Amino acid sequence: MPREISDDAPRDVNARESRTTRPFPTRSQDPRDGEPDLGRAADAERFCLPRRRPEVLDTPRAYYVADRVYLLRESELRTLAEIGTFRAIAAADLGRLSYGGDAKRMEREIRHLRDDALVSEKVVRADRKSTMRLLTLTGKGARLARRSALLSEDQMLFHGFLKHREAKHDADLYRLYHAEARRIENSGGRVTRVVLDYELKRNLNRELARLALWPEEREQVALRHGLAVIDQKIPVPDMRIEYDTAEMEKGHRDVELATRNYRPRALSEKARAGFSLHALREDAPRLRRVLDQQKIAVEIFPL
Repeated sequence: MPREISDDAPRDVNARESRTTRPFPTRSQDPRDGEPDLGRAADAERFCLPRRRPEVLDTPRAYYVADRVYLLRESELRTLAEIGTFRAIAAADLGRLSYGGDAKRMEREIRHLRDDALVSEKVVRADRKSTMRLLTLTGKGARLARRSALLSEDQMLFHGFLKHREAKHDADLYRLYHAEARRIENSGGRVTRVVLDYELKRNLNRELARLALWPEEREQVALRHGLAVIDQKIPVPDMRIEYDTAEMEKGHRDVELATRNYRPRALSEKARAGFSLHALREDAPRLRRVLDQQKIAVEIFPL
């Protein structure tokens, strides 16, 4: 869905500490996965405590926000990082893709994070017949996530919901990310960062505003940002996935989640810009016909 940056866009929170090579390993890669579930005792330990409690300072699971300290599992921190990276995530997708289908564990951890006012949620209309439950970070949750060591230093985090349609679109990007990440990893690459359209547009527009914007200058700006000028415009993808190749070279993949509401010209610009095009299964056939009519031979991956 083509979107413009507006004043109601969620604020970003830049992560400060991290050296991991892949932003979101699955829970099966969590070294704490083998630990026993301590049930109510562990839940009681997790509640936010006053900072003045001296025993908390010796606990590696303690994270401070303002005058509070939170005791969180690494998997809960990873959940905060994932939600903040994509603005919003559907609870069902989080359980399936990140928790390996362990919905009970996910619900327990989301409940903890929600009770501590680190995560908020709402139910929106998915289509005419169904709804979906979306999760986003609170401002406090975003500040806590950036104190963890799970993200690259330049990974941007967001908090707060956008408008209904855009929140659902952002949630769909989480599934798109996992589909593209699998392709990258199958070719020997490792994902290092996720960049959403908001960040790309912000950086691009800042540089364009400083220039006289002659055609040749616009092309140079686009090139510096890894983009292209198409019909005197610089199309921006919904998401850029940065990664290291098997040969340890830097690469990125620009991906777009197209919908049936795309006008033929907009879809053509995205395809000619070289973006990897994805669409919901029910939208993909119509979009393929639109591109065929324009004699543009690109693949549309069903989501």
